[in-house]
Formats: sequence, C-alpha cells, structure tokens
Amino acid sequence: MITAAAAARAILTSLHEVMASRAGAQAKLNRIVDIIGEKLDSEVCSIYLLREGMLELFATRGLNQAAVHVTRMAVGEGLVGTIASNIETLNLAEAAAHPDFAFFPETGEERFHSFAGVPIVRRARAVGVLGVQHVEPRRYEEVEIEALQTVAMVLSELIANADLIDEEDALGADAHLTGHERIQGLTLVKGLASGIAVFHQPRITIEHVVADDTEAERQRVYLAFDKMREQIDRMASQAEFGMGGEHEEVLETYRMFAYDEGWSRRINEAIDSGLTAEAAIERVQQRTRMRMRQIDDPLLADRMHDLEDLSNRLLRMVSGQLGTAASLGLKGDAILVARNLGPAELLEYDRRRLKGVILEEGSLTAHVVIVARAMGVPVVGRMRALRGKVREGDQLLLDGDQGVVDVRPAPTLVEAFEARFARNRERQAHYAAMRDVEPVSLDGQRIRVMINAGLRDDMPMLNLTGADGIGLFRTEFQFLVSATLPARERQTRLYRDVLDAAGDRPVVFRTVDIGGDKVLPYLRHNDGETEENPAMGWRALRVALEREGLLKVQARALLEAAGGRTLNVMFPMVTEPWEFDAAQAVFESQLAFLKRQKKLLPDAIRYGAMLEVPALAECLDLLAPRLSFLSIGTNDLTQFLFAADRSHPKLAERYDWLSPAILRFLRRVVVAVAPTGTDLTVCGEMGGRRLEALALLGLGITRLSITPAAVGPVKELVRKVEIPEIRAAMDGWLAKPPANMRAAIAGWASERGIDCD
Repeated sequence: MITAAAAARAILTSLHEVMASRAGAQAKLNRIVDIIGEKLDSEVCSIYLLREGMLELFATRGLNQAAVHVTRMAVGEGLVGTIASNIETLNLAEAAAHPDFAFFPETGEERFHSFAGVPIVRRARAVGVLGVQHVEPRRYEEVEIEALQTVAMVLSELIANADLIDEEDALGADAHLTGHERIQGLTLVKGLASGIAVFHQPRITIEHVVADDTEAERQRVYLAFDKMREQIDRMASQAEFGMGGEHEEVLETYRMFAYDEGWSRRINEAIDSGLTAEAAIERVQQRTRMRMRQIDDPLLADRMHDLEDLSNRLLRMVSGQLGTAASLGLKGDAILVARNLGPAELLEYDRRRLKGVILEEGSLTAHVVIVARAMGVPVVGRMRALRGKVREGDQLLLDGDQGVVDVRPAPTLVEAFEARFARNRERQAHYAAMRDVEPVSLDGQRIRVMINAGLRDDMPMLNLTGADGIGLFRTEFQFLVSATLPARERQTRLYRDVLDAAGDRPVVFRTVDIGGDKVLPYLRHNDGETEENPAMGWRALRVALEREGLLKVQARALLEAAGGRTLNVMFPMVTEPWEFDAAQAVFESQLAFLKRQKKLLPDAIRYGAMLEVPALAECLDLLAPRLSFLSIGTNDLTQFLFAADRSHPKLAERYDWLSPAILRFLRRVVVAVAPTGTDLTVCGEMGGRRLEALALLGLGITRLSITPAAVGPVKELVRKVEIPEIRAAMDGWLAKPPANMRAAIAGWASERGIDCD
C-alpha cells in the first residue's frame, strides 16, 4: 500500500514545477487543484482563501467554474467555515449529515456525498481551506488526509508569496484591538495577578516548506533533537524544587516524550514526503493538535500538550529562532499568554516577575498546573482565540478566583482591582498572624483544623498555617503525574518524607482514589469500555480491591514509611462494611509479611473510611465500632445525594450545601457515630467556607480538614462562636427548616457580629 510520504511526495514533485513556473497566481491554483484531484483520484478538489474576512472559492476542479470568486462564506459557516474556525480536519462519508453543513447551490455540489477538508495555516491562523469531494459516500483514507495536510503547508507558502490574501488576514486583527474586553475561562490555580501580556512563544514563521535536499533536512532535525534532549536532561537535573518530588516525576514524563522514537520517526516520514525540517515538525504538530481534539480522556490530552510543548522547542532549535519570553527575560510584572505550556518551560521563568498565566487550552490535571500551584502562580485556562483578543504588551487583570481576565481595563477597573488586591494581602497577613493561635470557641471548645494535601510541596503549609495536621493526604496525585505505575520504593520515599515533614502532627493517608475524572492511561478497564457515569463507576476502593496488587504495593509502602510511628490510613468510597474489611485485610497481610521480614513496623495503625456514598450511612451502626475515624467527603457526597454531577456547569450552583437535605443527613451521621467515640471529620470544600463551617459547628462537627488558604479564616470564625448557641439554633432550623436556610444562618451570624463572607 502507498505510504503517506510517497503520496505527498508524488504531489509535491508536481507542485514544485508549478510553483517554479512563470504562470500567474490564479493559473497556479487552477493547476494545483487538477494535480491534487488526479493524484488522489478525487472528482472534486477546491481551494478557498480568506479575503476581507470571508472564505472565497478561488479554484476548483469538479464544481461549477462560475462559482469561483462568487461563492463566499463566513469563518464558522458551513463545513469549510468550520474547518477554518476550528483549524481542524473534517473527513465525512456523508457531508450533508454534519450539523454544520450548508448548501451553496451555485457550486453544483449537490451530487457529491463525501467530503474531506484541511485548513491552510499561516502564522497559527487559518487563511484558507483545501477540500476534496466524491460522488460515492466514503471516508477518505488516512494516507489521503495526510497528503492533503502536507500539500496545505505548501499552499500556505505559495499563497503568502503571491499576495493572494490580505496581510491583515494573515497577521490577524491585532492592530485593531482597542478598548476593554473581559474573557471568561476556567480557574486552574486560584489567585489574583496584574501585569503586562507577554506571549510565551513568539510566532515562528516557516519561510520554506519544500526541501531541496532531504538528507540535509534530516541531519538538521537529528542535531536539533540531540540539543533538545541535552537541554531537557539538564533542566530535569537542576529543577528548582529539588530531587525526589512530584515535579521530578513530571519532568521524567516530559523526558520520555523527548526520547520517543515514534515522534522522531513521524518527522522523518514528513521529510521523506519532501518537506523542510521546519515544515516537517509543524506538519506532525498539526496532526497532533487534530488528534488532541478527538481525545475525550483529559489525562491523555494533557500528555499530548506536553508533546506539543516539545514540538515548539524543537522547532525553535531547528529554525535558529531560540528566543522565548523566558530566555529573553521578563522586563516587569508579566502575565504569560500561551496556547498551552509545558512544566519545564514554566520553570524557566523568573518567579519574581511572573505573576500569572493564561492559557488557550489547559485543564486541572495538566502538568503545568501542578508546577504552577507549587510556585503560587494563578492560572486561568480554556480561553479560546486569545491571539485574536490580546496583544503583546496589553495590560491584564487576572482573577484566578473567578476564572476571568480583563484585557486593556479602564482606570476605574484597575483601581477597583488594586483595592481588592490590597484587601486580599491585608487579609492574608491577618490570617498568617493567626498561625500560632488555637481555634478555641468562646465557650472553650477546641476545634481541630487540619489541611488537605497531595504533594510533597504542600507540606510547608502545615507550619505556615499552624494547622493541626493533615486530615487528608491524596496519595493518587503521585499516580496521576507518573507515566507508569509508581514503584513501591518511590511511594515509600514520598510517604516517609511527608511524615518527616509533619513531625508529631498526624497525617491521614487516603489510599489511591483513581477512576472517575482521575484516569490513568496505564490502568484501564479489562473490557476497555468507556463508562457513561464514571463518578459512580469503577473507581477508588473498587479499583483497589479488584486490582489487589495495586493496594498491596501501596499498603507495604505506607507500612514501611511509618515504621516507628503511628499510621493513619483511610479507604475512599466505602459503600458497604465488607469493602472496608477487605481493604483492612490487605494491610494486615502486608503487616504480617513485614513482621516476618523483621522490618521496623508502625507503633500503631488507625484505620478509617470516607463516607461519600450515602448507602454507608445506613450501616454505620455495624461499621463505626470498627473504625478509628470516619471522614465525610462532602464533594462526592453532595453529588450523590442530589444525583447531580458536580462538574456539570448547569448543576454546579444549583444545589446548596446548606440545604436541609444535606444538613439533616450530616446530623444523622453525627448522631450515629457519637456513641462509638469514633473521630468524625469533614473533608472537602464545604468545611473551608466560613458560613458552611459555622453550620457544621452547629451540627456537632469538631474536626475539619480544608484547603490551607481556609485555615486562617476558619480559625478566626471559631474564636467568635458560642458552640452551644449555634447548636441550639441549628436544632430549631432542622426541626422546622426556614424557606432559605443559607439566609437564616447568615442572619444569625450577622446579628452576633460574625463575618461569614
């Protein structure tokens, strides 16, 4: 079977002659559509170019010639407009079945069923579309699509040299960007920041697409690969967060991609088709972007982002355009703007001047988010078409709390933002001053306030906040940032480091909670099927009990790390008592093994469970006596109680934590556990909000595990409350719920001068 490289080379050989001829630009385009149509045995081949903001049919083989320079469509209109808008490829057996299909009668295309189209890209913008059509319904072969994508790169060069598109269309509308604009995105790392827009990566313009000497181009790529790998190895060994941390694991995954033979092979194949080194790298990168849009798995999509980051690095090296914003140096307070960003590239920036990051893409599980969170840099993602809205040097206000960025703000908006920023600093200073203040209520009750953590770099927050310990250490984070299942030795090292950092304060390790929205590419369903409701599916303890080897390795790592100390271990998503018993049995079997090996064992082991599934509440009389502690996971519990996916945008704010349903349920749990003397803790966002924390105190909850940023505010709240008074008020509200429970609790607090904002 013919390869993609051979098909593309056959077309490029013919195109090279056309481009070298003295014919006019229109004549060249007319000849090009004939060549492509003949080589791909396609009945229709058409080229649309962007002119005056519209996509205009410039040349065609197979459609009515009278439609040339007559048929025009907006970007986003029809299949051609969709390709240009999304900069993506379409391959359809039945074009009319696509939701974006639009019929243009003057073209005479009604008899053609199949359609495939690829964007013609110039300076990261679609400046046209190359499309083919067939009478018979069929999807085009992969080899044909790849040949079209390669040809589209050559067309980009021809179009630019022939002035067939307006320079304004090629460069974008940057020159016309004026006035304030607000862009809504997704909060990835909370925080506020202001600064000047700095584009992480200056545009690299590929001037020459067709190679004169393929072997010379191949050598250029080999040299660039060697240089890039040396740079990555050096960066990994000098990472500022030190050796052995999660960031080292992130960079190790990054290094794995840099040495991936499949990636270098695909670039070589693109060179074989007749492309220059730069064009070959860009060609493979475009293919990667198209695949990313087809991936539903967020973790795999993030790994593809890492590969794109490396592609950009390789392209800069092979082109000699090595200057990034990091290497050129930040001149002042800066907000970094990027399509996406790799963790290694973020580490190159001056932390004193890098105030925030905004990304066109990005997700909560992305490697760069892990690094940014540890650096304390706010990040907002999912901000589409940033290049069309932000200019280099624009003033930006980044609100990582709300997921909003204000571009070119008016002076009044800047003043309001700076005032809010100042208030935040004052509050942070006030709460930081409470580090050594104990959370004791007005009536003398000591409330335990702990933090949630998941990284080695979270540990300094124990001392900075004065928290009582770690009520939830999410061990799955180590699994999520690893390319392969973490070895037992690596797990042991992490757990020991965490215990060492905590000193005499307790750490509750939750066994690995993967599955649901925390997908591991190296750990799949046996049947390979996609779950319709992953939050309620094969995840957490269910995975661990089925893949017992996974839990055995983690159990042994935790037991060895806690030698000579107390080990607190908690099992997630326990639904029935037998699941807890089965998990505990795995730990006990590993404990017996270590005892036979004469290993140093924990002084004591305290076993606990997370109450996230409502069914467990019906069995607490059976399970609670066997528990050392029980933690209520309010995030999952809420979505299960209300049958409402917490990630669904229409449901996120619909159900209130302070509804009678939630509060009555929690009261039932408090009452059921009280006679057993089992420690009861609330973990999750609910306990970190002052008004919700007040309600929990009223229910009889005396232990909270919350985000580090919430420790100071909650400590301050506790010191203003008479616990018996709020409990009496809560008894009345639960017996006869008011129309608005939130308003009732807030009013009660306001009357007593308790700030719950």
